[in-house]
Amino acid sequence: MPRIDTLDFIRGLAITGILLLNIVAFGQPHAAYLNPAWQGAASLPDALTWAVLDLLAQLKFLSLFALLFGAGLQMLLPRGKRWLQARLTWLVLLGLLHGIFFWEGDILFDYGLIGLVAWRMIRDVPSSRQLFNTGVLLFLVGTAVLVLLGLSSGHQANSAWQPGFAEVQYETLWKTQGGWQAVQNRLQLFSSGLLGLAAQYGWQLAGLMMIGGALMRSGWLRGNWGIQHYRRAAALLIPLAWIINIPAIYLQWATGWDYRWSAFFLQVPRELSAPLQAIGYAALCFGFWPTLAQFKITRAVSCVGRMALSNYLLQTLLCTLLFNVFGWFNTLSRLQLLAVVPLVWAINLLFSVLWLRYFRQGPVEWLWRRLTVLGGGKPSEAASGGR
Repeated sequence: MPRIDTLDFIRGLAITGILLLNIVAFGQPHAAYLNPAWQGAASLPDALTWAVLDLLAQLKFLSLFALLFGAGLQMLLPRGKRWLQARLTWLVLLGLLHGIFFWEGDILFDYGLIGLVAWRMIRDVPSSRQLFNTGVLLFLVGTAVLVLLGLSSGHQANSAWQPGFAEVQYETLWKTQGGWQAVQNRLQLFSSGLLGLAAQYGWQLAGLMMIGGALMRSGWLRGNWGIQHYRRAAALLIPLAWIINIPAIYLQWATGWDYRWSAFFLQVPRELSAPLQAIGYAALCFGFWPTLAQFKITRAVSCVGRMALSNYLLQTLLCTLLFNVFGWFNTLSRLQLLAVVPLVWAINLLFSVLWLRYFRQGPVEWLWRRLTVLGGGKPSEAASGGR
């Protein structure tokens, strides 16, 4: 099947955008990811950085990537059950290795595991509208679970939200020293993440994949709906998402990132607004694609999107090198961490452009495809042509 250039660009945008949030997970203690006041009080620069990224990026690019993942499942259905199951199983295994031995913030395991369920739902739901509505329902179930978790939680912040000095020192130690101690801690975090995936996040992820599959099946993610439609969609969805999210951002700041409210209840507006904003970002790209396509930077970002898996893992390699091996972990503020992002982006862009001059696929994509064929056989020529 032929590549869709706009989707490659949007995927590249999602991979680079995810780093805006992941850089905090790489460079600061686990508690800092959602809580800028993890040390007791947030400085004004850190609070402002958190607020801007919460509005523009937090969950937005992850949601966008999940939508695209579901769209990819819809596109790959003709390759058959065995091929798809093999592809997703290898992704689960790759995510397991990545999450345990390299970085505890892995998303590949989650995407592969939920994908093994979601692809069947995408295949079996008969119409695009039903698929879309089912996806929305699953996403809302996951959001409702978050509310229930908030109702059942106490008011006292736990160490995952407000760690003590000794806990921060220990996290710094095992991340910078590595070895078996780091593996054991990543295994513990992996177990916690697996519970969260089963109880709450998995519902949302499956829902987003189904919504992405529906948007692909309807032709929306193929760019078939007309430029003016996409521009109107972006003009509606992005401001609507901001209207939902901005009050929650203000309230989190005003309450000093109180544990029960900020870790649960005030997450809900962000959760609800993120898919709207993600679809709005995609609409923006489709609506202005004739202009965007003329720029060299657009083609470079599209190359990143074509090598999304390789570039995601490259970000882990670069950031763990800087923060864990070179010892930058917990030495930079939230704002200072953003200065590292353009450096990683530049390497992503340069690597992708140079690699695709000589090869059709990224190195990890090539390996993934080989392993998929090994486990699931070759897809039909009609399904695999042009890829």
